[in-house]
Amino acid sequence: MIAGGVPLGAVLCNDKVRDTHGIHRTTFGGNPLAAAAGLAAIECMERHDLAEQARYKGEPLRAALEPRLPAVARELRQIGLMVGIELKQQAQPYLAQLMERGVFALPAGQTVIRLRPPLVITNEQLDTVADALIAVLTGD
Repeated sequence: MIAGGVPLGAVLCNDKVRDTHGIHRTTFGGNPLAAAAGLAAIECMERHDLAEQARYKGEPLRAALEPRLPAVARELRQIGLMVGIELKQQAQPYLAQLMERGVFALPAGQTVIRLRPPLVITNEQLDTVADALIAVLTGD
């Protein structure tokens, strides 16, 4: 949520795309409240160095997962606390089992388990997530 819950969209593009002409309209484009909320949210992210916090907390999560991933996992992808575990089969049955263990995860496509824990998550909670994930993937 780029504007702390206030509807706001953002687009990143290169110079080639930026210089194309045309009309694109958006419901929230040019809205002063959304723009102010977006700026405030970005300033908060920078002031509290949230990207570094995500990277710092993501390192132990990767260390807890990567060496223990079973053969059903094809790849672990991660940026900070955003984790995607690509499986060799459908993710949905594993997502249901994780929910039964109190871990909320979402799919990213048909075969990827997506974890996006909040920055306020503790190391103990991250260990719980990693243990539950490994248990579900190994069938324990």
